[in-house]
Amino acid sequence: MIVQQLLNGLIVGGVYALFAIGFTLVFGIHQILNLAHGAVFMVGAFVALYSVLAGWPLWLGFILGVIAGGLLSVLIEFFAFRRLRKQGEEEFGAIISAIGANLIIITLAQKVSGTQILRFPFETFPVVIFEFWGLRVSALQLMMSFFAACLVLFITLYLSKTAAGRQVRAVAGNERAAILSGVNPNFVFFQTFFMSGALAAAAGVMVGLAFNNIHFMMGEPFLLRGFVVIILGGLGSIPGALVAGLLLGMIQTLSVAYLPSGLTDTIIFSLLFLILLLRPHGLLGKPEAGLMRGR
Repeated sequence: MIVQQLLNGLIVGGVYALFAIGFTLVFGIHQILNLAHGAVFMVGAFVALYSVLAGWPLWLGFILGVIAGGLLSVLIEFFAFRRLRKQGEEEFGAIISAIGANLIIITLAQKVSGTQILRFPFETFPVVIFEFWGLRVSALQLMMSFFAACLVLFITLYLSKTAAGRQVRAVAGNERAAILSGVNPNFVFFQTFFMSGALAAAAGVMVGLAFNNIHFMMGEPFLLRGFVVIILGGLGSIPGALVAGLLLGMIQTLSVAYLPSGLTDTIIFSLLFLILLLRPHGLLGKPEAGLMRGR
């Protein structure tokens, strides 16, 4: 039984990791918290849902949701952060601006959905259960695990092996030196925000399919959990966000299965407090938190 719960936790943790990697990717470049990230998560689920309701296949809805999330994140960067960055007011001002963008997106989603809880049509994704070694796993869970692993691998290879990824790391390390080397920072910001939004939207579609419960506030609990993940993993550390996301998923699943209801958040935030006491920079973080040097 406990092995089954650990498996379920790994699958849930993979979705947390997707969300948190997008969150920490922006923080690693801008050193600000994009508090509209949860709204992007929600928009990805909405776009996929309405695509399916319009009669389009799920795979197309997934792609459209991911693209919509990426483009929305780019728009947030352009309207909420770019002017503040040019004025050198990225920290507090950007947080307030992100909160405003978050509220605007949530309000629009509330109007579109009529505050209703929306659901994918029955069997949008086939209900197929596989059994092996005494464990049960659904086709949807396998799909979620596969796509989460592929997206994390893609981001890792993109940042470490490609010329564009090297430009991203150069701007993260020293933006002024990168500009002198011929790097266009606006293009880097476009890349990072698009990837961040795409990851959040992909996580939103997966959560929407898994729980079949889509509403305009669905991103807010994930925003809080994502914040916990990036602190646990280490600010700006993509490997840390991956490890912390998987850990958080397993803790949540085990606590729901074996402990009284309502204790999940208590355990998660107690763990956060304990880790920050022992490792103030997180599990894989470094004193220069917020920079992706060497990652």
